[in-house]
Amino acid sequence: MSNRNKPPITQAAGRYFLTDRIRPEVDWSTTAQSRGSAPPPVQKPLPAGAEIIPLPGPDIWRIPPCELSDAIARRESRRRFRDAPLTLDETAYLLWASQGVRGRPHQAAVLRNVPSAGCRHPFETYLAVLNVAGLQAALYRYLPLEHALVRERTVADLATALVRGAHGQRFAGEAAATFIWTAIPARTEWRYAEAAYKVIALDAGHVCQNLYLACEAIRAGTCAIAAYRQDLMDELLGVDGDEEFTVYLAPVGKV
Repeated sequence: MSNRNKPPITQAAGRYFLTDRIRPEVDWSTTAQSRGSAPPPVQKPLPAGAEIIPLPGPDIWRIPPCELSDAIARRESRRRFRDAPLTLDETAYLLWASQGVRGRPHQAAVLRNVPSAGCRHPFETYLAVLNVAGLQAALYRYLPLEHALVRERTVADLATALVRGAHGQRFAGEAAATFIWTAIPARTEWRYAEAAYKVIALDAGHVCQNLYLACEAIRAGTCAIAAYRQDLMDELLGVDGDEEFTVYLAPVGKV
């Protein structure tokens, strides 16, 4: 592809922050998939000695039924939360609703509860836990293949770190848990090459909308945050800001 057709991209937030509306034309014959390259793993590997926390699944959790039409009608961005914990069932339900797996037809594809272009699912879900029953306040990562959490690390004054990373938006540190999604663009680039930036942005919306609707079933609320400090959020998660970088936040609490 000539430089004239490439979208200008800054380095401030990984390689996908575009500075204008140029739309690249992709030579589909040159994608990694068309060349026969193996796709990237569908989930980040576990660190050595990782502490895995199994989560309750749909067969055992106690989540009240919720009419979809009611959830859609009630859905709104909520920035004020009660000082009440999420249960482990509720937390597991929200993770499952937004990134849960319901099938794996082959090694290169995972079917989840949200759509993703080409079934590429470029996101990792991190959970900054402040007030979840049964979980220590810490930073976790969701493992959709196992429906489990891995504790990444404990962060001193995690609430303050979240507020700083969210440009001072206090509700990020007042929630019971803040969902933080990162993108691993290589997963989508494998099939879509330079067009990956478009579908990654679309996929992020699918994930967060499911979280909004699922919150309504448990009398919780959320508010998506796209205004955040890229450097601080990437540093908090321990990602490099290029091969993996923060794309979206959503604090969740009881309302």
